[in-house]
Amino acid sequence: MNIILLGPPGAGKGTQAKRLEEMHGIVQLATGDMLRAAVAAGTAVGKKAKPIMDAGKLVPDDILIAMIAERIDQADCARGFILDGFPRTVPQAEALDAMLRERRLKLDHVIEMQVDEAALLERVTGRFTCSTCGASYHEIFNRPRAEGICDVCGGTSFTRRADDTAETIKARLAAYRAQTAPILPYYRSKGVLDTIDGMAPIEAVTQAIDAILRQP
Repeated sequence: MNIILLGPPGAGKGTQAKRLEEMHGIVQLATGDMLRAAVAAGTAVGKKAKPIMDAGKLVPDDILIAMIAERIDQADCARGFILDGFPRTVPQAEALDAMLRERRLKLDHVIEMQVDEAALLERVTGRFTCSTCGASYHEIFNRPRAEGICDVCGGTSFTRRADDTAETIKARLAAYRAQTAPILPYYRSKGVLDTIDGMAPIEAVTQAIDAILRQP
């Protein structure tokens, strides 16, 4: 089963992808992580990508597609994959489809996680994590039970992502609307697009996705 999760930054795609990995035995493919791994491993794709990334430039689509092709050819993707963070544009979606056709594969589901942007802004800018174990918290929705002490490991040091600011999130949401949202009609026309409420509780979102994947 091959899936794409779509949604703006902070919609919870990474959280849901990890849950799907555990439930269905399919592999999460986050393009940012894959690029860093390819560079570290010194693969052919990694060697092409490294000087581009070092220069702070965007990696071209052909390199991204080659990297994904290289990754899905590995044995652990035999049961399927979840793409998180790709495609971001219609040309990328078209190139992905062409690459999959060459391998006699296809996308089974493209799932859009719809969000309320104002609520999403509040959700993202309030996030912080335990520096010791990485447990996630939120200033409003999920504070530690004891103020300043991690519920999981008892750590007392917390960090925030540098890009979890209102200005950064607004810019990323604008980029999503301009670049990625247009691929929704592309996948709708192919009959593979489903939409769920990404603002629902995490467990409810998981159940909604699972219901889509279990459709005959």
